[in-house]
Amino acid sequence: MAELIRLQKFLADSGICSRRAAEKMIEEGRVTVAGKRAAIGDKVAENAVSVKVDGRQIYARKKNCVYFMLYKPRGYVTTSKDELGRKCVADIVSRERTRLYPVGRLDRDSEGLLIMTNDGDLANKLMHPSKHVPKTYRVIVKGKVNAQMLSSLSTGIYLEELDYKTSPADVEIHEVKDDRTILLITVYEGKNRQIRRMCEAVGLEILRLKREKIGRLSIGTLNSGQYRKLTEKEVEYLKSL
Repeated sequence: MAELIRLQKFLADSGICSRRAAEKMIEEGRVTVAGKRAAIGDKVAENAVSVKVDGRQIYARKKNCVYFMLYKPRGYVTTSKDELGRKCVADIVSRERTRLYPVGRLDRDSEGLLIMTNDGDLANKLMHPSKHVPKTYRVIVKGKVNAQMLSSLSTGIYLEELDYKTSPADVEIHEVKDDRTILLITVYEGKNRQIRRMCEAVGLEILRLKREKIGRLSIGTLNSGQYRKLTEKEVEYLKSL
């Protein structure tokens, strides 16, 4: 006989939301079990097939989904396999028993936080343009950064090659060292090579670019090339975005 679990855990494990969001859905009457309105405290089988949210069938997720954060080194491409024989982020996590895929991208010359998982539904959700998940970068540029540059980076820049104006970003000068400036830039969209294009548009040369945060998740004390499993709370947070 299948083990019974709380309905909000079943919904969270299915990948559609966090447990807190699931509880709210149940309270709002949006969840049914076997055609009847669900209530907080209800339990269902781990492999239940009678759960619906807003009339949509919800299926139990396989239990083998895993989630990691990786410090992507410079020189690696964010793919599972490269036809040109370049080093791939998948090589770093190849010792894991399941094939992992990167959520989003970091260009070859950039480094920093990257989420790796085999949960395709969550990956697609996080990468969807409508999510506007904030991403914070530590950017070392050559020379000084003046007020006009900061204003342009913050308010949005028209990128001619993409025929696109970037959305407002949070930009601050973190430190000034002789002939270089360290910026902290948080963007809420994910255009290809966006930070590099933005800096180039205002005449700044990037010397080093590192992604430090995705939402509330921080790379912390990980060193280049290291990775670790996400905690249950971290996974739940990602599902809540």
